[in-house]
Amino acid sequence: MRLNFDDIIKDNNLPKKGEKVVVAMSGGVDSSVVAVLLSKAGYQVIGVTMQLHESKIKVSNSKTCCSGIDIADAREVAKRHSFKHYVIDYKKQFKSSVIDEFVDSYLNGETPVPCIRCNQTVKFTDLINFTKKIGSKYLATGHYVRRKEVGKTFNIFQASDLLKDQSYFLFATTKPQLQMLRFPIGNFKKEQVRELAKLFELKNAFKPDSQDICFIPNGNYREFIKKRNLSFSSRGVIENTAGHVLGYHNGIINYTVGQRKGIGLGGVSGQKEGEPLYVVQIDKNENKVIVGTRDKLKSYKIYLKEVNLISDIKSKEFNAEIKIRSGLKKVKATVNICKNNKTGVVNLSNAEFGVAPGQACVFYKKNKMLGGGWITAAEKTNLQFII
Repeated sequence: MRLNFDDIIKDNNLPKKGEKVVVAMSGGVDSSVVAVLLSKAGYQVIGVTMQLHESKIKVSNSKTCCSGIDIADAREVAKRHSFKHYVIDYKKQFKSSVIDEFVDSYLNGETPVPCIRCNQTVKFTDLINFTKKIGSKYLATGHYVRRKEVGKTFNIFQASDLLKDQSYFLFATTKPQLQMLRFPIGNFKKEQVRELAKLFELKNAFKPDSQDICFIPNGNYREFIKKRNLSFSSRGVIENTAGHVLGYHNGIINYTVGQRKGIGLGGVSGQKEGEPLYVVQIDKNENKVIVGTRDKLKSYKIYLKEVNLISDIKSKEFNAEIKIRSGLKKVKATVNICKNNKTGVVNLSNAEFGVAPGQACVFYKKNKMLGGGWITAAEKTNLQFII
């Protein structure tokens, strides 16, 4: 694979060669390729790996990031390619900003997205502060997004590889942060990144992509929460949307909006035979789970908090496409930003199913990511709830 470093520098608005660039290295193939790529392009690379949590994982092919073995993998890349590498203990910050918020969110009947909180806090706040402290103006990461710069305006665009696009997870990025950030692999396909890893002789070239919640490698978030909060198991009722009790639950943390399996209920008398039930609402105050048929999952209006706009939008009301989960297709909507610029309402052209409080709603204009907000509530066909 042939590389044109001048094109890479131009496409990513990178500084002149020789400048100091900090690279956030998770130990995975993407950030490792970024670090080596910039080093070979002539930059003074400083690799930084954040130690975010304790991990017993000892194998290099794990699907998490920032564990002990991941730190070793990042250090090996830096040593082989002769650039500096630091490990920073951010466990305290990560616990307060990400883990505690994750636990509280589930206890409140929400469905959190810890990767966004991590980007918003530890990665793009604490790590940028470190970057400034060591005298650098640039922080590069292995995220699959594209950053475009026109004059003093910076915008985030979806990655060339839409299957790997991570723009959804960066909606909370601020303009000052974006001024320092660079995403050098946003124009590459994943297969090309692995080819580069082989070309650079990286031992993690075939390392699986991180897919799990990094601090819960076995994926059992319920057990994780149980160990940290004794109030999780408060027993309550399971009702249908008409208020009839259908059964009982052993803690609202065991449920998420849109869930079908594991509810503990089948079809009930009076419904179509075999018609499945879904979780349509979690009422933390009443400690109850409300279930209904799929049509009860419809939402036409979404309420948001902590709205962040990356793109310069003059109007408080604008048309956009939105995503309520990273893996879903974009759908048309009208976005209304309230006067305080921190809350908003999204009106959907067509109903979305399973809109869950705690998730993010991200706005797009074609492939430009405009910003987004955290979902607090949704209005459904015959049901409205507010948290």
